[in-house]
Order: sequence, then structure tokens, then C-alpha cells
Amino acid sequence: MTEKRIWLGLALSLLSAPLAFAESAAQGKAECSVAEFTMGLRFQQQSAEIQALQLQAYNIATEKLDKAVAAAKDPSRLAIVTDLDETVIDNSALLARDLANCHQYDAWDTWLPWERDGMPRLIPGAKQFLEHADKLGVTIRYISDRADQQKKYTLATLSKLGLPQVSADSVLLLGPPKVERRAIVSADHQIVMLLGDTLHDFDARFRKTPLDAQRKTVAEEADKWSVEWIVFPNASYGTWSKAPLEGWQAEPVVEPW
Repeated sequence: MTEKRIWLGLALSLLSAPLAFAESAAQGKAECSVAEFTMGLRFQQQSAEIQALQLQAYNIATEKLDKAVAAAKDPSRLAIVTDLDETVIDNSALLARDLANCHQYDAWDTWLPWERDGMPRLIPGAKQFLEHADKLGVTIRYISDRADQQKKYTLATLSKLGLPQVSADSVLLLGPPKVERRAIVSADHQIVMLLGDTLHDFDARFRKTPLDAQRKTVAEEADKWSVEWIVFPNASYGTWSKAPLEGWQAEPVVEPW
């Protein structure tokens, strides 16, 4: 009788194991919703394609800036305005650390320590382009939504990365909206180029507006992309991240390739 009970208990435990594993996996998936960002972040940090796109953007920016300088009577009156994160510097190491810990990184509650202690990498082509602009005598203004109260850390990071024209006056951090900070630059310079990875880096019409309105404005301003506005790819976060996907409304048919 004892033997039968032992075998019965073992059989029941084996039968319940797959169910327990399934429940554990389901619970883990529910608790780690940030895992949905994995593929986008892998593309952003590891793909050769992202490097090609970033270099392509800076090559276009260099060509357009050279033309603007050649046409200007006084190049010293010209300015370029660039975002920092995912445009000049790569913060994917922070996002990868948080994702590995199933921490929702786009809550930005780990961002302030990263500003203080993290060391982002440069986006490919960024330093070369900014040094080129500096040699041409063009004013550089860095407009970012990093924390103004931690400005000394951002200045130290940019200086350590060897970027040109880094100073308290040239780095304008979060406070007024970016459109107002760009207006400060426009007060005594002609802005000939904006660079960024988020659309409100270019125009206030993109700020806190629905995606369909953003797409409409993108189309309306078609002539500015790659001329005055240089946009950088960012597959790791953005206002699009929770948008529903549109699928082909047909039954799946699987055929060997």
C-alpha cells in the first residue's frame, strides 16, 4: 500500500509539473512586460543597419551644412541645434540593464542615476560632424530634455566624450519646451539645421499630439527632411511604443519555403 501511495504521489507530481511550469512562465511574462522591447533594443544597440543609418544621417547633415556655409555671407551667424540622447549619444546600455531586470525603462525612474554615473557611447558619425561644424565656425547648441538640475554631470559627460563647444551656455536642458529653447538660439543666430530622434526635436506641432496628427505633419513638411531636419532612428522608445499593429485580415496559410 505504501509503495502504491509513493508511485501515485510521484505520478501526480509529474502530471502537475507542466501546469506549474506554464503558470510560472505566464506569470513571468506578465511581470516582465518590458520584454516586448527586446527586439527593438537589440536593433538599436547591436545591428549594423542602425550604424549605417546613423552614418547616413550625419553624411547628409555634413553635405547640407557645407552648402549652407558656402551660401552664407557670415557663417558665424549660423547655428545648428542638436538633441543629445540617441542623436549624439547612445544610452542603450542603461536600457539593456533595466530590460534584463524586467524594469520598465521608459518610466525613466533610473535615468537620473545614469545621468550622474553612466557613460554613454557616441553615436557613429556624431563627433566627426560636430567637429566639422566647429571648424567651419558654425555655432552648436545642444538642446536636450536631460535634467537641468544635473547639468554639471551632462556637461562633464559631453566634455569627456570630446565634443566641441560644450559649455553652460551652449547646453540647454529641460525647463521650457524645446521650441522656446530653440527660440533663444534664433534670437541671435540663423538655425540652418535641426538634428534629433524624436519629432518634437523639430517642431512644436509634434509635441504631445496623436500619432495620426504627427504622421500628417511629417507629410506636410516633406521638403524639410534631410535638408533642414535630420532625423535619427530610435527603435528603443518613443510615442509610438504602445500603438496597435495593423495586420493582414486573412487566415494564415503556411507553406514550406
